[in-house]
Amino acid sequence: MEFQNEIGLIQRGMAASVAGTSRRLEILSNLDLKAGQQVLDIGCGGGHLLEELAKAVGPNGKAYGLDSSEDQLIQARERCVEYNNVSIIQGFANDIKLKNNSCDSVVSAQTFEYIKDVDESIEEVARILKPSSIFINISILWVYYKFYGAEEDLNNLIQNTFKAHCSHQMLPVTLKGRLKKFGFKHIKHKPLPVFITNKDENSPARYAEEVMAQFAIQQGVSKNKVSEWQSQLKTAEKEGRFAYTNLPILTYGYLS
Repeated sequence: MEFQNEIGLIQRGMAASVAGTSRRLEILSNLDLKAGQQVLDIGCGGGHLLEELAKAVGPNGKAYGLDSSEDQLIQARERCVEYNNVSIIQGFANDIKLKNNSCDSVVSAQTFEYIKDVDESIEEVARILKPSSIFINISILWVYYKFYGAEEDLNNLIQNTFKAHCSHQMLPVTLKGRLKKFGFKHIKHKPLPVFITNKDENSPARYAEEVMAQFAIQQGVSKNKVSEWQSQLKTAEKEGRFAYTNLPILTYGYLS
């Protein structure tokens, strides 16, 4: 799924929501960045986390933001325009234009599940990390990314269609073994569960619903069915029987 144009706009809304904010806080608390360090954000999107990383490493440090989408990087540049220690890189995680052993840490939030050859990109992360440095990744267990409240068959149609949107539905399950293969140790997982019962302006459910609706239409589901699904969710919310669940997993490991 390409995070540009309308989908990119929705993604940036999700990043600005309470869920996006809480994930950035989790990443920052586990990174323990020091002034003067160099950090890379893989899949930086609109630059919400990149801005926080730039603040953390200070003017003598460096915060790199990598993304393949020019649309997203335009937003990231605008968000971080006042930070002279930010460098934007357009490219892919399997070919990062940075030197060997150049980064004190690498982070990525909801990017690696979209990469077909995950191992190739983890190997590249290991190449640019300094020894004993940390890699933090957040990926979703997508079987728990669900809406409740719509009629069962219609709900299943939308959610089963959404399975095609990324390459790895359950990446956290295999990530420990993948990281070990490339020399990472002391690997830990931390669940970041989400349970939402409303779709107000700051609710991640609002943006998740829009992403799923847009993707279903792109995959050939009729606009009428998608609209009916959204209408049923709205009714369920009014009646107090709506819910949205999500289970991101924060995984970190240190390069030996």
